[in-house]
Amino acid sequence: MSKTISVIGLGLIGGSIALDLKKSGFASKVIGTDKSKLHEKEALELSIVDEIMPMDEAICSSELTILSTPVDVSIKLLPHLLDILPDGSVLMDVGSTKSSLIEKVKNHPNRKSFVPSHPMAGTEYSGPSAAFHGLFKDRAAILCNSNESHQIAVHLVSQVYYHLGSRLILMDAESHDEHVGYVSHLSHAISYALAVSVLEKEKDDAAIFNLASGGFASTVRLAKSSVDMWLPIFEQNSKYILPILTTYLEKLTEFKSYLENGESKHLYEFIKEANRIKNKLEKK
Repeated sequence: MSKTISVIGLGLIGGSIALDLKKSGFASKVIGTDKSKLHEKEALELSIVDEIMPMDEAICSSELTILSTPVDVSIKLLPHLLDILPDGSVLMDVGSTKSSLIEKVKNHPNRKSFVPSHPMAGTEYSGPSAAFHGLFKDRAAILCNSNESHQIAVHLVSQVYYHLGSRLILMDAESHDEHVGYVSHLSHAISYALAVSVLEKEKDDAAIFNLASGGFASTVRLAKSSVDMWLPIFEQNSKYILPILTTYLEKLTEFKSYLENGESKHLYEFIKEANRIKNKLEKK
């Protein structure tokens, strides 16, 4: 049976979820709300949502609410949203960090109606105009601490990801934050650092534009990601990002040392070791 859903935060993730849940028939009506009036207007014009409502009114009018705001905003909003969540309604989030969010509401009387989740998908673009169909198809979607949520709520959120074409993975919040810190958050940190390094050394904009190859463009692509979204992710998940950053810097220093000292054999072995990542990424 189709649901009335509300989406809080009408950017790339929230907007793309809304588009696909409408297209699949899972959602009969999508209510949107965003702190930006411009985003609300764009989401209506792009038919991402059917109606705009104030946040409290939206959640009270919905069977499912999807919280799709930056993680620092989500952690502030979550207790209030659970306070006003109607009986029988479900609340899910789609943020990139989980432990702090879950800890915030661990004793809330409506905790079991909340399902923490993280779809492992995105682009470097933001806002309603960045939303598109199929963003989540064949991507992993993680449900965290599902044993702490009502079985009915978990089933409903599982159906959301089924209609988005995602494959579900169940994890505890700490494991999620650790592993996502390694494979997602670190790559964003590296991309930002690479972009700043090139901007500092290369003062000729034309050279960057004309000479940047596909390799540079793909590596630095993530540096175009929204600071409003990524700064709070780094801050909330620093527990796991800092150790892997330390390891990364050690390996970069090792690479630099081999290059400085003309140690071709060690540099060759270093690169061959790095090549092993291909087998990890191509596993089915």
